[in-house]
Amino acid sequence: MSTRLQAGDTAPDFTLDDADGTAVSLADYRGRKVVVYFYPAASTPGCTKEACDFRDNLAELNGAGIDVLGISPDEPAKLATFRDDEELTFPLLSDPDRGVLTAWGAFGEKKLYGKTVTGVIRSTFLVGEDGTIVDAQYNVKATGHVAKLRRDWKV
Repeated sequence: MSTRLQAGDTAPDFTLDDADGTAVSLADYRGRKVVVYFYPAASTPGCTKEACDFRDNLAELNGAGIDVLGISPDEPAKLATFRDDEELTFPLLSDPDRGVLTAWGAFGEKKLYGKTVTGVIRSTFLVGEDGTIVDAQYNVKATGHVAKLRRDWKV
């Protein structure tokens, strides 16, 4: 099982392809705060709800100097369909080998309907301008999560 990150840790750097196959690096966001959130699968009900909540709150987050990146194991083509179907306006990144998910503690054992399974752990992180973790949240709920983040972060 991967180690969980916490506030004060250095955010593991990554470069992943977005929905269009363009490489995006965490380092591209140095100097700005960025939400990095991990979700199990594009176009599923919970992940769609969560992504649409980020989309619907993006102006307020951006206004507070916070960008958003979503990461899943989906291939870029599936991410492009998801982005287009839901009119998502922030980058969706592809981690098919789950290396970044694992480095961030967002892949491993979890409970699903009372059974222990291995998979993506729905997780959200706020990374500060200097590349350190400001907030790390694991096993988050898809519904109402962004509203809770905005309250917690006073955005």
